[in-house]
Amino acid sequence: MGALIALINESNGKPAGLINPLLYQNASTASDFNDITSGNNGAYSAGPGWDACSGLGSPVGNEVASALGANPTAQAKKTGT
Repeated sequence: MGALIALINESNGKPAGLINPLLYQNASTASDFNDITSGNNGAYSAGPGWDACSGLGSPVGNEVASALGANPTAQAKKTGT
């Protein structure tokens, strides 16, 4: 996630800042994360939606970048990925 935010910062030419409110306000309808619905970490179990085990899930890089105002296509051309 740190590397993704670094790429987003570079693409935007400024720091993304506090991203949590933006990501969480759209969490129930957005496809920014792959929801992890099974498994546990010994103390908590994963389930649909946010949970203490996996949070919102694993980030979908292009979707998170778009949600934070970056242009993922331009970044991919710049980095060759």
